[in-house]
Amino acid sequence: MKRIDLLSLEPNAYKAMFGLESYLQNTSLQKSHYELIKIRASQINGCAFCLDMHTKDALKIGETQQRIFLLNAWRETSLFTDEEKTLLELTEKITLIHQGGVSDELYEKAVNTFGENYLAQIIMAIVAINGWNRIAISTHKDVAK
Repeated sequence: MKRIDLLSLEPNAYKAMFGLESYLQNTSLQKSHYELIKIRASQINGCAFCLDMHTKDALKIGETQQRIFLLNAWRETSLFTDEEKTLLELTEKITLIHQGGVSDELYEKAVNTFGENYLAQIIMAIVAINGWNRIAISTHKDVAK
């Protein structure tokens, strides 16, 4: 079944979402961190469109195929730094907020690892990709061939 094209129907909604993206591009958020967030949230949400886009973007900025392949099993590998593991755990807990959210322990660890400002940027990045995932999945946005 053909689904609606939100960009055509509600361009101002897309403009608002791109406003959030523009904000994130002008923060101190590392590109590698942002791509890890986008890929991991998209894996959890099952968003093929976003996974296709963001794995390609990650490769362009120097991410390795091995780390992308193992991202779903980040806890079981030494390929990710402690900082990245905190970032990925936050991504999972916020993406799956209905399963209890971010514990006080994880929050404190994140503040100690990143500082409050950077943590705020991380949270907004996680919010953004979850929004994009929900748009792409609900409208059946197809992967470009």
